[in-house]
Amino acid sequence: MTVSKKISEIMTQSSWIRKMFEEGTRLKAQHGAAKVFDFSLGNPNLPPPVAFNQSLQEAVVTCGPDGHCYMPQAGFPQVCRSVSEYLSKEQATAVSEKEILMTCGAAGALNVVLKAILDPGDEVIVSTPCFVEYQFYVDNHGGKLRMVPSLADFNLDLETIAAAIGEHTKAVLINSPNNPTGQIYDHQSLNQLGGLLEKRSRELGRTLYLLSDEPYRKIVFDGTQVPSVFNAYRDSVLVTSYSKDLSIPGERIGFAAVNPAATHREALLAGMALTNRILGYVNAPALMQRVVACLQGVSVDIDQYKHKRDLLCAGLADAGYEFVPPRGAFYLFPKSPIADDAAFVRQLQAELILVVPGSGFAGPGHFRIAFCVDDSTIVKALPGFRRVMKKYK
Repeated sequence: MTVSKKISEIMTQSSWIRKMFEEGTRLKAQHGAAKVFDFSLGNPNLPPPVAFNQSLQEAVVTCGPDGHCYMPQAGFPQVCRSVSEYLSKEQATAVSEKEILMTCGAAGALNVVLKAILDPGDEVIVSTPCFVEYQFYVDNHGGKLRMVPSLADFNLDLETIAAAIGEHTKAVLINSPNNPTGQIYDHQSLNQLGGLLEKRSRELGRTLYLLSDEPYRKIVFDGTQVPSVFNAYRDSVLVTSYSKDLSIPGERIGFAAVNPAATHREALLAGMALTNRILGYVNAPALMQRVVACLQGVSVDIDQYKHKRDLLCAGLADAGYEFVPPRGAFYLFPKSPIADDAAFVRQLQAELILVVPGSGFAGPGHFRIAFCVDDSTIVKALPGFRRVMKKYK
């Protein structure tokens, strides 16, 4: 065998998202790209803001002779300072540059944190539906992902989380706005979760961490706000990226931030600086660090994603689909009219509509639509959505 048994098994069970993306490539070659309606991949379709291009050009022109060299593992100090100043306002907590670690995107940040806190056999609790890669990230570092169901509206079910906390629990991982549901956890839920973790930490005699994955934080609708995780719980770590709000996922730039009030703040930060290096990231890309330093708070036009959401929701509701309208991110997670969500997705595929079965997110009986596509893709796909639903209603 050319690859390990473990990787071979993972390849066999590979992500539904990638499967549908690859199927889209096949269908586009067969029918023409204009006739295939691909909602499979959360790849931002809006161009980066003009300010990004300006900052990129300036960073290239002003880059000195040491501009592409190694730097402190946490990142350029001036970049960490810029991030911390903005984060202090966003989190309503005084964050210094010392609490910031620049990373290769949110995925890199999460792996850095998990590597720093997990011992073999430690468990990380996550509410489902959830981003499928979490299980691989946790497994990368000897941990186990323990999935617990969310409420019917995809909010946190604090009772199931409480019941799941046990001898091997090391952290609870949340993702708000959520992929794949677009749900945002409110102040009350986060404060109750923080109170639960504080209580259980005392009872267990050790620190339980709250990890918050927030790459969609700026993509919110209808005046909704994403609450501060730092205000909800002291032993919290935030990871995020600029991939979605600046439409630069290929640049792999993000950061991790440790709550300044964290019990083991210094040890945690030192551990993360080490894991950033030994995981092979070494440091976040130097050029992109300088670029985003000038773009704190900048994002694409979120109203365009809201328009796409409203267009899709109106069309699907009229066709008889049931769903919880997303409050953020650019995903819709409707119910499948039949229990076998994969079978329903195949029916949509016959209409050249590509979506992802909810089972791929541990959310069976649903399917995910990534509406970060051209408006015309949504409009042209709606008749196909209607025809498929008509078979079941």
